[in-house]
Amino acid sequence: MAPTNRAVARLAKDPRPPTAREGDALATHLTDASRFPGGHAGSIVAPKDEGEVAYAVAHADQLLPIGAQSSLTGGATPQGGQLLDTARLTTLRLEGEEAVVGAGVSLLELETFLAERDAYYPPIPTYTGALVGGAVSTNAAGAATWKYGSTRPWVSGLTVVLASGCVLELRRGEVLAEGGEFVIETPQGELRVPVPTYSMPDVAKRSAGYHAEPGMDLIDLFIGAEGTLGVVIEVRLRVVSRPPQVVTCLVPFADEQAGLQLVAALRAASRATWASGDPAGVDVRAVESMDRRSVELLHEDGEDEKNGVELPQGTALALLVQAELPADFDAEEALARYVEGERGVDGLGALLALLEEHVDFDAVELAMPDDRARRQQLFDLREAVPSCVNHRVRDAQRDVDGRIHKVGGDMIVPFERFGEMLEVYAREFGGRGLDYAVWGHVSDGNVHPNVLPRSYADVEAGHEALLACGHAVARLGGCPLSEHGTGRNPIKQALLRQLYGDEGVAQMRAVKRALDPTGKLARDVIFPWEASPS
Repeated sequence: MAPTNRAVARLAKDPRPPTAREGDALATHLTDASRFPGGHAGSIVAPKDEGEVAYAVAHADQLLPIGAQSSLTGGATPQGGQLLDTARLTTLRLEGEEAVVGAGVSLLELETFLAERDAYYPPIPTYTGALVGGAVSTNAAGAATWKYGSTRPWVSGLTVVLASGCVLELRRGEVLAEGGEFVIETPQGELRVPVPTYSMPDVAKRSAGYHAEPGMDLIDLFIGAEGTLGVVIEVRLRVVSRPPQVVTCLVPFADEQAGLQLVAALRAASRATWASGDPAGVDVRAVESMDRRSVELLHEDGEDEKNGVELPQGTALALLVQAELPADFDAEEALARYVEGERGVDGLGALLALLEEHVDFDAVELAMPDDRARRQQLFDLREAVPSCVNHRVRDAQRDVDGRIHKVGGDMIVPFERFGEMLEVYAREFGGRGLDYAVWGHVSDGNVHPNVLPRSYADVEAGHEALLACGHAVARLGGCPLSEHGTGRNPIKQALLRQLYGDEGVAQMRAVKRALDPTGKLARDVIFPWEASPS
Protein backbone atom coordinates (compact mmCIF):
# COMPACT_ATOMS: atom_id res chain seq x y z
CA MET A 1 0.00 0.00 0.00
CA ALA A 2 1.40 3.38 -1.03
CA PRO A 3 2.00 5.88 1.81
CA THR A 4 -0.52 8.66 2.33
CA ASN A 5 -0.76 11.60 4.70
CA ARG A 6 -4.22 10.48 5.85
CA ALA A 7 -4.94 8.22 8.79
CA VAL A 8 -8.29 6.87 9.93
CA ALA A 9 -9.18 6.72 13.62
CA ARG A 10 -11.97 4.35 14.65
CA LEU A 11 -14.37 4.05 17.52
CA ALA A 12 -13.06 1.90 20.34
CA LYS A 13 -14.08 -1.70 20.76
CA ASP A 14 -16.54 -2.07 23.62
CA PRO A 15 -16.01 1.31 25.38
CA ARG A 16 -17.03 1.07 29.04
CA PRO A 17 -16.09 2.58 32.39
CA PRO A 18 -12.73 1.40 33.75
CA THR A 19 -12.02 0.23 37.27
CA ALA A 20 -11.76 3.13 39.71
CA ARG A 21 -9.10 3.13 42.40
CA GLU A 22 -9.53 5.16 45.55
CA GLY A 23 -7.87 6.07 48.83
CA ASP A 24 -4.33 4.79 49.22
CA ALA A 25 -4.14 3.89 45.52
CA LEU A 26 -4.49 7.55 44.63
CA ALA A 27 -2.24 8.81 47.42
CA THR A 28 0.70 6.70 46.24
CA HIS A 29 0.60 8.22 42.76
CA LEU A 30 0.74 11.93 43.53
CA THR A 31 4.41 12.39 42.71
CA ASP A 32 7.04 10.93 40.42
CA ALA A 33 10.76 10.27 40.84
CA SER A 34 11.55 13.95 40.36
CA ARG A 35 9.71 14.81 43.62
CA PHE A 36 7.98 17.60 41.69
CA PRO A 37 5.91 19.56 44.25
CA GLY A 38 2.17 19.96 44.59
CA GLY A 39 0.94 16.67 43.15
CA HIS A 40 -2.84 16.28 43.40
CA ALA A 41 -5.66 14.57 41.51
CA GLY A 42 -9.35 13.98 41.90
CA SER A 43 -9.39 10.26 41.07
CA ILE A 44 -7.47 7.40 39.49
CA VAL A 45 -8.63 4.70 37.08
CA ALA A 46 -6.89 1.51 36.04
CA PRO A 47 -8.18 0.39 32.62
CA LYS A 48 -7.32 -3.10 31.43
CA ASP A 49 -8.03 -2.78 27.69
CA GLU A 50 -8.71 -0.45 24.79
CA GLY A 51 -12.41 0.00 25.57
CA GLU A 52 -11.79 1.08 29.15
CA VAL A 53 -8.99 3.48 28.15
CA ALA A 54 -11.17 5.03 25.45
CA TYR A 55 -14.07 5.57 27.85
CA ALA A 56 -11.83 7.18 30.46
CA VAL A 57 -10.20 9.52 27.94
CA ALA A 58 -13.45 10.51 26.25
CA HIS A 59 -15.18 11.38 29.53
CA ALA A 60 -12.33 13.19 31.28
CA ASP A 61 -11.93 16.95 31.51
CA GLN A 62 -8.26 16.60 32.42
CA LEU A 63 -6.29 13.34 32.41
CA LEU A 64 -2.69 12.28 32.97
CA PRO A 65 -1.56 8.81 31.82
CA ILE A 66 1.05 7.34 34.17
CA GLY A 67 3.20 4.22 34.31
CA ALA A 68 6.07 3.55 36.72
CA GLN A 69 6.27 7.30 37.47
CA SER A 70 10.05 7.13 37.06
CA SER A 71 10.02 10.55 35.39
CA LEU A 72 12.83 12.89 36.42
CA THR A 73 11.03 15.94 35.02
CA GLY A 74 7.70 16.07 36.89
CA GLY A 75 5.90 14.86 33.78
CA ALA A 76 4.21 12.07 35.75
CA THR A 77 3.18 14.22 38.73
CA PRO A 78 -0.54 15.11 38.47
CA GLN A 79 -1.71 18.70 38.78
CA GLY A 80 -5.44 18.06 39.08
CA GLY A 81 -7.92 16.02 37.07
CA GLN A 82 -7.85 12.25 36.75
CA LEU A 83 -4.96 9.78 36.65
CA LEU A 84 -4.97 6.90 34.20
CA ASP A 85 -2.75 4.08 35.46
CA THR A 86 -1.53 1.97 32.52
CA ALA A 87 -0.22 -0.90 34.69
CA ARG A 88 -2.99 -3.32 33.64
CA LEU A 89 -2.28 -2.98 29.91
CA THR A 90 -0.11 -6.08 29.85
CA THR A 91 -0.28 -7.58 26.35
CA LEU A 92 2.98 -9.40 25.60
CA ARG A 93 3.58 -11.67 22.65
CA LEU A 94 6.13 -12.30 19.93
CA GLU A 95 5.10 -12.10 16.28
CA GLY A 96 8.07 -12.95 14.08
CA GLU A 97 10.63 -10.18 14.54
CA GLU A 98 8.22 -7.92 16.44
CA ALA A 99 7.17 -7.89 20.06
CA VAL A 100 3.61 -6.69 20.66
CA VAL A 101 3.71 -5.05 24.06
CA GLY A 102 1.12 -3.35 26.25
CA ALA A 103 1.98 0.06 27.66
CA GLY A 104 1.95 -1.35 31.21
CA VAL A 105 4.68 -3.96 30.64
CA SER A 106 7.95 -3.11 32.36
CA LEU A 107 11.20 -3.14 30.45
CA LEU A 108 12.45 -5.87 32.79
CA GLU A 109 9.40 -8.02 32.00
CA LEU A 110 9.99 -7.44 28.29
CA GLU A 111 13.67 -8.31 28.61
CA THR A 112 12.93 -11.52 30.54
CA PHE A 113 10.15 -12.57 28.15
CA LEU A 114 12.41 -12.11 25.12
CA ALA A 115 15.40 -13.84 26.71
CA GLU A 116 13.29 -16.95 27.25
CA ARG A 117 12.68 -16.94 23.49
CA ASP A 118 16.30 -16.27 22.50
CA ALA A 119 15.51 -12.71 21.43
CA TYR A 120 16.20 -9.25 22.76
CA TYR A 121 15.35 -5.58 22.42
CA PRO A 122 18.72 -3.83 21.98
CA PRO A 123 18.05 -0.19 22.95
CA ILE A 124 16.54 -1.02 26.34
CA PRO A 125 17.04 2.00 28.65
CA THR A 126 19.15 1.90 31.79
CA TYR A 127 16.25 1.80 34.26
CA THR A 128 14.38 -1.44 33.51
CA GLY A 129 11.64 -0.69 36.04
CA ALA A 130 10.18 1.84 33.60
CA LEU A 131 7.15 0.78 31.55
CA VAL A 132 7.11 0.45 27.77
CA GLY A 133 4.45 3.14 27.39
CA GLY A 134 6.62 5.62 29.25
CA ALA A 135 9.71 4.67 27.26
CA VAL A 136 7.86 5.36 24.01
CA SER A 137 6.30 8.56 25.32
CA THR A 138 9.73 10.01 26.13
CA ASN A 139 11.68 8.43 23.25
CA ALA A 140 13.77 6.89 26.01
CA ALA A 141 17.44 6.17 25.51
CA GLY A 142 20.20 4.71 27.61
CA ALA A 143 23.73 3.39 27.64
CA ALA A 144 23.41 1.28 24.47
CA THR A 145 22.13 4.15 22.32
CA TRP A 146 25.69 4.57 21.01
CA LYS A 147 25.27 1.34 19.03
CA TYR A 148 21.52 0.86 18.71
CA GLY A 149 19.91 4.30 18.80
CA SER A 150 17.01 5.47 20.95
CA THR A 151 13.48 4.04 21.17
CA ARG A 152 12.08 5.77 18.05
CA PRO A 153 13.61 3.70 15.21
CA TRP A 154 12.67 0.44 16.97
CA VAL A 155 8.95 1.26 17.11
CA SER A 156 7.20 -0.29 14.12
CA GLY A 157 3.62 0.21 15.27
CA LEU A 158 1.51 2.07 17.83
CA THR A 159 -2.06 1.94 19.10
CA VAL A 160 -3.01 5.34 20.51
CA VAL A 161 -6.23 6.61 22.08
CA LEU A 162 -6.80 10.21 20.99
CA ALA A 163 -8.29 12.91 23.19
CA SER A 164 -11.75 12.24 21.69
CA GLY A 165 -11.60 8.59 22.76
CA CYS A 166 -11.12 7.40 19.17
CA VAL A 167 -8.42 4.83 18.48
CA LEU A 168 -5.60 5.30 15.99
CA GLU A 169 -3.60 2.27 14.85
CA LEU A 170 -0.37 3.14 13.07
CA ARG A 171 2.29 1.10 11.27
CA ARG A 172 5.56 2.70 10.31
CA GLY A 173 5.76 3.77 6.68
CA GLU A 174 2.00 3.97 6.05
CA VAL A 175 1.21 7.61 6.95
CA LEU A 176 3.74 10.26 5.95
CA ALA A 177 3.40 14.06 6.10
CA GLU A 178 2.50 15.79 2.86
CA GLY A 179 2.05 19.48 2.24
CA GLY A 180 3.21 20.21 5.78
CA GLU A 181 0.38 18.34 7.50
CA PHE A 182 -1.32 15.11 8.45
CA VAL A 183 -5.05 14.52 8.11
CA ILE A 184 -6.73 12.19 10.59
CA GLU A 185 -10.27 11.12 9.76
CA THR A 186 -12.39 10.46 12.84
CA PRO A 187 -16.10 9.72 13.28
CA GLN A 188 -16.44 13.31 14.53
CA GLY A 189 -14.70 14.85 11.50
CA GLU A 190 -11.22 15.57 10.14
CA LEU A 191 -8.27 16.65 12.24
CA ARG A 192 -5.63 18.62 10.34
CA VAL A 193 -2.33 18.38 12.16
CA PRO A 194 0.47 20.75 11.08
CA VAL A 195 4.07 19.54 10.96
CA PRO A 196 6.42 21.94 12.79
CA THR A 197 9.12 23.52 10.65
CA TYR A 198 11.87 23.96 13.26
CA SER A 199 15.11 22.00 12.86
CA MET A 200 15.93 19.47 15.55
CA PRO A 201 19.52 18.87 16.70
CA ASP A 202 21.26 16.10 14.75
CA VAL A 203 22.37 13.95 17.69
CA ALA A 204 21.89 10.34 18.80
CA LYS A 205 19.54 11.20 21.67
CA ARG A 206 16.78 13.76 21.70
CA SER A 207 13.73 14.05 23.94
CA ALA A 208 12.91 17.68 23.32
CA GLY A 209 9.32 18.35 22.33
CA TYR A 210 7.47 17.12 19.26
CA HIS A 211 9.42 15.40 16.50
CA ALA A 212 9.55 17.37 13.27
CA GLU A 213 11.04 16.74 9.84
CA PRO A 214 9.81 17.09 6.24
CA GLY A 215 7.79 14.05 5.15
CA MET A 216 7.91 12.58 8.64
CA ASP A 217 6.00 9.49 9.73
CA LEU A 218 2.87 10.13 11.81
CA ILE A 219 4.01 7.44 14.24
CA ASP A 220 6.97 9.65 15.17
CA LEU A 221 4.72 12.50 16.28
CA PHE A 222 3.47 10.40 19.21
CA ILE A 223 6.87 8.97 20.14
CA GLY A 224 8.45 11.41 22.58
CA ALA A 225 5.27 13.50 22.96
CA GLU A 226 5.13 12.67 26.71
CA GLY A 227 1.44 11.69 26.64
CA THR A 228 0.27 15.13 25.50
CA LEU A 229 -1.12 14.06 22.10
CA GLY A 230 -2.65 10.67 22.88
CA VAL A 231 -2.49 7.74 25.27
CA VAL A 232 -0.21 4.96 24.01
CA ILE A 233 -1.81 1.63 24.89
CA GLU A 234 0.09 -0.89 22.74
CA VAL A 235 3.43 -0.86 20.93
CA ARG A 236 5.07 -2.99 18.27
CA LEU A 237 8.83 -3.15 18.80
CA ARG A 238 11.42 -4.63 16.47
CA VAL A 239 13.53 -7.28 18.17
CA VAL A 240 16.50 -9.38 17.12
CA SER A 241 17.33 -13.01 17.74
CA ARG A 242 20.34 -14.56 19.46
CA PRO A 243 21.40 -11.98 22.02
CA PRO A 244 25.15 -11.35 22.05
CA GLN A 245 27.37 -12.02 25.02
CA VAL A 246 28.67 -8.96 26.86
CA VAL A 247 32.04 -8.43 28.49
CA THR A 248 32.23 -5.53 30.98
CA CYS A 249 35.32 -3.56 32.03
CA LEU A 250 35.74 -0.89 34.70
CA VAL A 251 38.69 1.29 33.70
CA PRO A 252 40.01 4.05 36.01
CA PHE A 253 42.15 6.97 34.82
CA ALA A 254 44.17 9.45 36.84
CA ASP A 255 43.97 11.84 33.88
CA GLU A 256 40.61 12.76 32.37
CA GLN A 257 41.96 13.45 28.90
CA ALA A 258 43.63 10.04 28.77
CA GLY A 259 40.26 8.47 29.52
CA LEU A 260 38.56 10.43 26.76
CA GLN A 261 41.25 9.30 24.33
CA LEU A 262 40.32 5.70 25.11
CA VAL A 263 36.64 6.47 24.48
CA ALA A 264 37.54 7.98 21.10
CA ALA A 265 39.61 4.91 20.23
CA LEU A 266 36.81 2.52 21.24
CA ARG A 267 34.32 4.47 19.14
CA ALA A 268 36.59 4.45 16.10
CA ALA A 269 37.42 0.74 16.41
CA SER A 270 33.75 -0.18 16.80
CA ARG A 271 32.70 1.83 13.78
CA ALA A 272 35.38 0.07 11.73
CA THR A 273 34.06 -3.29 12.93
CA TRP A 274 30.46 -2.41 12.05
CA ALA A 275 31.53 -1.23 8.58
CA SER A 276 33.60 -4.33 7.84
CA GLY A 277 31.56 -6.96 9.65
CA ASP A 278 34.81 -8.37 11.04
CA PRO A 279 33.90 -10.88 13.79
CA ALA A 280 37.37 -10.38 15.30
CA GLY A 281 36.92 -6.64 15.72
CA VAL A 282 36.12 -4.46 18.73
CA ASP A 283 32.34 -4.14 19.12
CA VAL A 284 31.46 -1.72 21.92
CA ARG A 285 27.82 -1.40 22.97
CA ALA A 286 28.31 1.44 25.45
CA VAL A 287 30.80 3.40 27.53
CA GLU A 288 29.61 4.96 30.79
CA SER A 289 31.60 7.60 32.66
CA MET A 290 32.00 8.88 36.22
CA ASP A 291 34.02 12.04 36.86
CA ARG A 292 36.34 12.78 39.78
CA ARG A 293 33.56 14.07 42.05
CA SER A 294 31.38 11.05 41.24
CA VAL A 295 34.19 8.71 42.30
CA GLU A 296 34.72 10.73 45.49
CA LEU A 297 31.03 10.28 46.33
CA LEU A 298 31.38 6.52 45.89
CA HIS A 299 34.36 6.53 48.26
CA GLU A 300 32.54 8.73 50.81
CA ASP A 301 29.53 6.39 50.89
CA GLY A 302 31.58 3.20 50.77
CA GLU A 303 29.92 2.06 47.56
CA ASP A 304 33.20 0.82 46.09
CA GLU A 305 33.86 -1.45 49.07
CA LYS A 306 30.23 -2.56 49.12
CA ASN A 307 30.58 -3.77 45.53
CA GLY A 308 34.07 -5.20 45.96
CA VAL A 309 35.67 -2.71 43.59
CA GLU A 310 38.97 -0.92 44.05
CA LEU A 311 38.76 2.53 42.51
CA PRO A 312 42.09 4.27 43.18
CA GLN A 313 42.07 7.50 45.17
CA GLY A 314 42.59 10.39 42.78
CA THR A 315 40.69 8.74 39.90
CA ALA A 316 39.78 11.58 37.55
CA LEU A 317 37.57 9.52 35.25
CA ALA A 318 36.20 6.00 35.58
CA LEU A 319 34.83 4.27 32.48
CA LEU A 320 32.46 1.31 32.37
CA VAL A 321 32.93 -0.34 28.97
CA GLN A 322 30.44 -2.87 27.62
CA ALA A 323 31.51 -4.81 24.53
CA GLU A 324 29.62 -7.47 22.61
CA LEU A 325 30.80 -10.91 21.55
CA PRO A 326 28.94 -13.41 19.31
CA ALA A 327 26.34 -15.59 21.03
CA ASP A 328 28.34 -18.80 20.40
CA PHE A 329 31.75 -17.28 21.27
CA ASP A 330 33.93 -19.10 23.84
CA ALA A 331 35.05 -16.12 25.90
CA GLU A 332 37.02 -18.10 28.48
CA GLU A 333 39.08 -19.83 25.82
CA ALA A 334 39.69 -16.49 24.09
CA LEU A 335 40.89 -14.97 27.38
CA ALA A 336 43.30 -17.86 27.88
CA ARG A 337 44.66 -17.36 24.35
CA TYR A 338 45.17 -13.68 25.04
CA VAL A 339 47.01 -14.33 28.30
CA GLU A 340 49.27 -16.79 26.45
CA GLY A 341 50.19 -14.08 23.95
CA GLU A 342 47.83 -14.71 21.02
CA ARG A 343 46.69 -11.24 20.03
CA GLY A 344 44.24 -9.95 17.42
CA VAL A 345 42.56 -13.30 16.68
CA ASP A 346 39.12 -12.52 18.12
CA GLY A 347 36.92 -9.70 19.40
CA LEU A 348 37.83 -10.15 23.06
CA GLY A 349 41.53 -10.10 22.30
CA ALA A 350 41.13 -7.00 20.14
CA LEU A 351 39.30 -5.22 22.98
CA LEU A 352 41.87 -6.16 25.62
CA ALA A 353 44.75 -5.12 23.36
CA LEU A 354 43.15 -1.74 22.77
CA LEU A 355 42.66 -1.23 26.50
CA GLU A 356 46.31 -2.08 27.14
CA GLU A 357 47.36 0.63 24.72
CA HIS A 358 45.72 3.23 26.97
CA VAL A 359 45.89 1.98 30.56
CA ASP A 360 47.78 -0.33 32.91
CA PHE A 361 45.74 -3.49 32.49
CA ASP A 362 46.27 -4.51 36.13
CA ALA A 363 43.97 -1.60 37.08
CA VAL A 364 41.10 -2.90 34.92
CA GLU A 365 38.21 -4.74 36.57
CA LEU A 366 36.97 -7.38 34.10
CA ALA A 367 33.61 -9.18 34.20
CA MET A 368 33.39 -12.02 31.67
CA PRO A 369 30.05 -12.82 30.01
CA ASP A 370 29.21 -15.71 32.33
CA ASP A 371 30.11 -13.81 35.51
CA ARG A 372 26.73 -12.18 36.02
CA ALA A 373 27.34 -11.41 39.68
CA ARG A 374 30.51 -9.44 38.96
CA ARG A 375 28.88 -7.61 36.06
CA GLN A 376 25.99 -6.62 38.30
CA GLN A 377 28.42 -5.26 40.91
CA LEU A 378 30.03 -3.03 38.29
CA PHE A 379 26.64 -1.81 37.08
CA ASP A 380 25.53 -1.21 40.67
CA LEU A 381 28.61 0.94 41.24
CA ARG A 382 27.70 3.14 38.29
CA GLU A 383 24.05 3.35 39.40
CA ALA A 384 25.14 4.27 42.92
CA VAL A 385 26.39 7.66 41.71
CA PRO A 386 22.94 9.27 41.20
CA SER A 387 21.80 7.65 44.46
CA CYS A 388 24.72 9.31 46.26
CA VAL A 389 23.64 12.66 44.83
CA ASN A 390 19.95 12.18 45.50
CA HIS A 391 20.29 11.34 49.17
CA ARG A 392 22.49 14.41 49.68
CA VAL A 393 19.80 16.53 48.07
CA ARG A 394 17.15 14.99 50.36
CA ASP A 395 19.35 15.53 53.41
CA ALA A 396 19.89 19.20 52.51
CA GLN A 397 16.17 19.63 51.92
CA ARG A 398 15.43 18.16 55.35
CA ASP A 399 18.25 19.77 57.33
CA VAL A 400 18.97 23.07 55.58
CA ASP A 401 16.06 24.44 53.53
CA GLY A 402 12.83 22.80 52.46
CA ARG A 403 12.99 24.61 49.13
CA ILE A 404 16.12 22.71 48.07
CA HIS A 405 15.52 20.24 45.25
CA LYS A 406 17.39 18.26 42.64
CA VAL A 407 19.16 20.36 40.00
CA GLY A 408 20.51 18.26 37.15
CA GLY A 409 21.04 18.38 33.42
CA ASP A 410 20.51 15.85 30.66
CA MET A 411 22.56 17.18 27.76
CA ILE A 412 24.25 15.77 24.68
CA VAL A 413 26.80 17.13 22.22
CA PRO A 414 28.54 15.39 19.31
CA PHE A 415 31.37 13.42 20.91
CA GLU A 416 33.91 15.41 18.93
CA ARG A 417 32.83 18.47 20.97
CA PHE A 418 32.59 16.66 24.28
CA GLY A 419 35.87 17.97 25.67
CA GLU A 420 34.69 21.53 24.99
CA MET A 421 31.43 20.81 26.80
CA LEU A 422 33.28 19.57 29.88
CA GLU A 423 35.05 22.93 29.96
CA VAL A 424 31.64 24.62 29.80
CA TYR A 425 30.38 22.58 32.77
CA ALA A 426 33.49 23.49 34.75
CA ARG A 427 33.05 27.17 33.92
CA GLU A 428 29.31 27.41 34.54
CA PHE A 429 29.02 25.16 37.61
CA GLY A 430 32.49 25.43 39.09
CA GLY A 431 32.68 29.14 38.31
CA ARG A 432 29.62 29.70 40.49
CA GLY A 433 31.27 27.91 43.39
CA LEU A 434 28.94 24.92 43.13
CA ASP A 435 29.72 21.40 44.26
CA TYR A 436 28.75 19.23 41.29
CA ALA A 437 29.29 15.81 39.72
CA VAL A 438 29.08 14.69 36.09
CA TRP A 439 28.32 11.15 34.94
CA GLY A 440 26.54 9.46 32.07
CA HIS A 441 26.78 7.91 28.65
CA VAL A 442 30.09 9.27 27.39
CA SER A 443 30.09 7.15 24.22
CA ASP A 444 27.19 9.33 23.04
CA GLY A 445 28.54 12.59 24.44
CA ASN A 446 25.50 12.52 26.77
CA VAL A 447 26.14 13.18 30.47
CA HIS A 448 24.25 14.43 33.51
CA PRO A 449 25.80 17.35 35.42
CA ASN A 450 24.20 17.49 38.89
CA VAL A 451 24.50 20.01 41.69
CA LEU A 452 25.04 18.93 45.29
CA PRO A 453 23.29 21.91 46.88
CA ARG A 454 24.36 23.20 50.29
CA SER A 455 21.78 26.03 50.29
CA TYR A 456 18.84 27.31 48.30
CA ALA A 457 21.24 29.84 46.77
CA ASP A 458 23.07 26.86 45.25
CA VAL A 459 19.78 25.71 43.69
CA GLU A 460 19.24 29.13 42.12
CA ALA A 461 22.84 29.26 40.90
CA GLY A 462 22.43 25.76 39.48
CA HIS A 463 19.42 26.88 37.46
CA GLU A 464 21.47 29.74 36.02
CA ALA A 465 24.27 27.32 35.17
CA LEU A 466 21.91 24.93 33.38
CA LEU A 467 20.47 27.69 31.20
CA ALA A 468 23.97 28.88 30.33
CA CYS A 469 25.00 25.32 29.49
CA GLY A 470 21.90 24.98 27.28
CA HIS A 471 23.10 27.88 25.13
CA ALA A 472 26.53 26.28 24.82
CA VAL A 473 25.11 22.85 23.97
CA ALA A 474 23.07 24.32 21.11
CA ARG A 475 26.13 26.24 19.85
CA LEU A 476 28.11 22.98 19.79
CA GLY A 477 25.41 21.22 17.74
CA GLY A 478 23.88 19.32 20.64
CA CYS A 479 20.59 19.09 22.49
CA PRO A 480 19.99 20.29 26.08
CA LEU A 481 17.14 17.76 26.54
CA SER A 482 18.53 14.37 25.69
CA GLU A 483 16.87 11.44 27.47
CA HIS A 484 14.31 12.37 30.09
CA GLY A 485 11.96 14.73 28.28
CA THR A 486 10.77 18.17 29.34
CA GLY A 487 7.86 17.39 31.65
CA ARG A 488 6.70 20.14 33.99
CA ASN A 489 10.20 21.21 35.02
CA PRO A 490 10.36 25.00 34.51
CA ILE A 491 14.11 24.97 33.75
CA LYS A 492 13.70 22.24 31.14
CA GLN A 493 10.78 24.13 29.60
CA ALA A 494 13.02 27.21 29.47
CA LEU A 495 15.73 25.12 27.78
CA LEU A 496 13.13 24.01 25.21
CA ARG A 497 12.28 27.65 24.45
CA GLN A 498 15.97 28.46 24.14
CA LEU A 499 16.40 25.61 21.68
CA TYR A 500 13.49 26.33 19.34
CA GLY A 501 12.52 29.91 20.19
CA ASP A 502 9.02 31.20 20.91
CA GLU A 503 7.97 30.39 17.34
CA GLY A 504 8.99 26.75 17.75
CA VAL A 505 6.95 26.40 20.93
CA ALA A 506 4.01 28.11 19.19
CA GLN A 507 4.21 25.46 16.46
CA MET A 508 4.11 22.72 19.11
CA ARG A 509 1.05 24.35 20.63
CA ALA A 510 -0.63 24.27 17.21
CA VAL A 511 -0.04 20.50 17.03
CA LYS A 512 -1.43 20.08 20.53
CA ARG A 513 -4.58 22.10 19.76
CA ALA A 514 -5.20 20.11 16.56
CA LEU A 515 -5.17 16.76 18.39
CA ASP A 516 -6.35 17.85 21.84
CA PRO A 517 -8.36 21.08 21.48
CA THR A 518 -9.35 21.30 25.15
CA GLY A 519 -5.91 20.45 26.49
CA LYS A 520 -7.14 17.50 28.53
CA LEU A 521 -4.12 15.20 28.07
CA ALA A 522 -1.04 15.79 30.26
CA ARG A 523 -1.86 19.48 30.57
CA ASP A 524 1.16 21.78 31.02
CA VAL A 525 3.63 19.00 30.23
CA ILE A 526 6.35 20.14 27.74
CA PHE A 527 4.90 23.68 27.69
CA PRO A 528 2.11 25.55 29.51
CA TRP A 529 -1.28 24.93 27.96
CA GLU A 530 -2.86 27.79 26.01
CA ALA A 531 -6.27 27.30 24.44
CA SER A 532 -5.56 29.76 21.64
CA PRO A 533 -2.51 31.49 20.19
CA SER A 534 -1.10 34.17 22.48
